[in-house]
Amino acid sequence: MQNTFKTFHDLGYVRFPLSRDLLPWVEAAREAGRVAMQDARHAQWWRHRRTWFVGVDCLPNLPDGALPGAPPLAGEVISFLRDSLGFAGPWHQAQVSVCFPGYPQRDEDETEAQHRFRRFRDAAHVDGLHGEGPARRRHMREFHDFILGLPLSEASKDAAPLVVWPGSHRIMQQVFQTALAGLAPEHWGEADVTDVYQAARKRVMETCPRVELPASPGEATLVHRFTLHGVAPWGEHATASGHGRMIAYFRPETRNKLSWLLLS
Repeated sequence: MQNTFKTFHDLGYVRFPLSRDLLPWVEAAREAGRVAMQDARHAQWWRHRRTWFVGVDCLPNLPDGALPGAPPLAGEVISFLRDSLGFAGPWHQAQVSVCFPGYPQRDEDETEAQHRFRRFRDAAHVDGLHGEGPARRRHMREFHDFILGLPLSEASKDAAPLVVWPGSHRIMQQVFQTALAGLAPEHWGEADVTDVYQAARKRVMETCPRVELPASPGEATLVHRFTLHGVAPWGEHATASGHGRMIAYFRPETRNKLSWLLLS
């Protein structure tokens, strides 16, 4: 656990190998994700000409992570979150992110520049920042403890994998600490961080390596809340199961904003 903790904080992410304790949950989540994609109530989550189902809050898990017919979340990554990061829940309803061949196609409301950034820069971002107003100015509106990705389907390594920039969490955290200095936590969302964020993102891409993180069911990827990350395009020869490349993502909201900003 100590080596895992060091890797997570040095790189801004850590990968966990296959845990058979996770597989019953994965099977239940895969079926729940398939149902969610077909549910008309979730139709607004289809993007990029139906090559991506965003699926925010679409997994009907309980606060302990359990799904009908499956036990609560378990395995090495869950033990690490509890014992090393002090997280014991509750779990929000997970995102079900599903990519398909051709991702990303250009949506009608996307500019060419936005599409190129998604296509050639993996739509790299830090979670929690919202683009607001006609100019899409960036404000921090969500404060997550971490990002946990749990693959639900078999897919080839080039089937739109998660992408991270190791070490970017240190750069981004410092930028936000500077940008929000002197503001009470309840006013952090009022700060326009667009310019410093975009400059930091550019710096990250110039100085940090780009790493693709394909994973299989039963494995897990834990990403630091400040790590720049995105999704690679679907490869020319990529393959996935009939449900597409499906990943469940948990991003629990922090209960302590000061810890979110100051603690590594």
